[in-house]
Amino acid sequence: MLSEFDLIKQYFVRRPPNLPPNSPPGRAVLGIGDDCALLAPAPGRQLAVSSDMLVEGRHFFAGADPFTLGHKCLAVNLSDLAAMGAAPLGFTLALALPAADPDWLAGFSRGLFALADAHGCELVGGDTTKGPLNVCITIFGDVAPGRALRRDAARAGDDVWISGTLGDARLALAHYLDEVRLDAPALALAAPRMHAPTPRVALGRLLADGGLAHAALDISDGLAGDIGHILAASRVGAVLDVDALPAGPVLARQPQALRRRFAAAGGDDYELCFTAPAARRAAIVAAGAQCGVPVTRVGAITAEPGLRWVDADGAPLDLALQGWDHFTNG
Repeated sequence: MLSEFDLIKQYFVRRPPNLPPNSPPGRAVLGIGDDCALLAPAPGRQLAVSSDMLVEGRHFFAGADPFTLGHKCLAVNLSDLAAMGAAPLGFTLALALPAADPDWLAGFSRGLFALADAHGCELVGGDTTKGPLNVCITIFGDVAPGRALRRDAARAGDDVWISGTLGDARLALAHYLDEVRLDAPALALAAPRMHAPTPRVALGRLLADGGLAHAALDISDGLAGDIGHILAASRVGAVLDVDALPAGPVLARQPQALRRRFAAAGGDDYELCFTAPAARRAAIVAAGAQCGVPVTRVGAITAEPGLRWVDADGAPLDLALQGWDHFTNG
């Protein structure tokens, strides 16, 4: 039977990743094996730090594929860095396991490190214990001073943009919960959006480094709820065109009411919602093209507080939409 330290040594002690082009020079001076890791951000950069916890039965189904789970656990943290425009540096992993299953650990660590290597992000420490399956990652990145895409920086007159597409993750979940039925090809297309989201790190960095956007966040609990954090922090409002929201390719084939609800309030999208001056429209479209990520303008920030929905013709809509909250939902 594997001991705690044998488990760490066999599955989670790795060489530093192959860094992608243009990676920042700051990396761990001291990684796994001591009481603390030591990070050395590049001179003149600020640390960006975020934590996310994923709990079996709450954030993922029991028996989830370990490879995709390893991917998702890191992806949701990388998405937080993307929302700030930060470059990844390293991360810690706190892992509670019901048992030290070698097959599960091999799959989980492969999924985790495949994504970590793709972003030049090194595992620098953490903890393991026995208990119900629970994964907590704390991630570290860096960003130039004054360039972070903060939630309190939206301005009246800004455009509101969305990266990628929305709603297919929620549609896949609805299938698993027997709320809707998808055929096999549709489920095969939608399910990866739920199980293996793509963090928009490159786009976030371009938006921040180029001074293209004012405020941003990643959409984890549904746009209708998440954008409220920007509006509250910035003391502004917004008007959004629900029919302009970029529905995923599977959701786009669903009835209008379902399409609107899942695109606007589905959750688990991990796309970026950001605000930017109208003068930056061409540069933002070019940044999206450079990253291979479509970007869609869906509304505008207003001086009047509150979130208001309109349809494609600009007619006001009374939509009772809200994002996910772990203590008031389910």
